[in-house]
Amino acid sequence: MSQPSFMPDTLPVLVIEDEPAVLGFVRSTLETYGYEVVGVGSSVEALHLLENGSFRGIVSDMVTPGGVDGAKMHAWITANRPDLAARLVFMTGDIANEDTVATLRKTGAPYLEKPFRVQDLITAVQRTMGNAK
Repeated sequence: MSQPSFMPDTLPVLVIEDEPAVLGFVRSTLETYGYEVVGVGSSVEALHLLENGSFRGIVSDMVTPGGVDGAKMHAWITANRPDLAARLVFMTGDIANEDTVATLRKTGAPYLEKPFRVQDLITAVQRTMGNAK
């Protein structure tokens, strides 16, 4: 899949994950495959960055501290950063929760069920954000 021409190679992927081990895994995996990464531990931090920053796309946990869950994050992105709405990948360890499933269906965003494999992460990122450099 070729990278869309409107997305400079230098833009980082924003990773939102409150579990340090998972954030480290996602960061190192994406960096190994050539992506630049900015990692934050909460959706609240991410929203501050998204207000003025430029990103290639977003990989976000469905539930992070601060009261901004996946549904609220998606709604904010759709309203305020529509350029990123189709470049969002969710991660969740809560696929048995009906609210989580309903949110994922409503957003239509691709998602990874924790634990996931390296190749699943890379495939999801490449499909939504294009190949790295």
